[in-house]
Amino acid sequence: MESSKKSSSSMMVVAVLVLVAAMAAAEQAGAICNMTSDGFDECKPSVTGPDPAEPSRGCCDALGAADLPCLCSYRNSVVLPSLGIDPGLAMQLPRKCGLPTPAGCEE
Repeated sequence: MESSKKSSSSMMVVAVLVLVAAMAAAEQAGAICNMTSDGFDECKPSVTGPDPAEPSRGCCDALGAADLPCLCSYRNSVVLPSLGIDPGLAMQLPRKCGLPTPAGCEE
């Protein structure tokens, strides 16, 4: 039991460190997967529940310039939920913006 608690705590610490490193790298680079923080801000109302907005033109433009397969790689990561983003809603954005949905990005 004690070992299980330590293991869970260790995993949580690792997850937090990965999140902090990813956020620091993104801030330093100014973008994640070719999507800027402004692009993420444009899309945020469309990927947060319970009643998400339709994606704005600015969101769709940012998404069109982004590396969608790269963004999809965050689908099962702790990064999206930790930023208040619903991964399921995020995976719907390409379709809602009229963009091709990369393999592995389906809802």
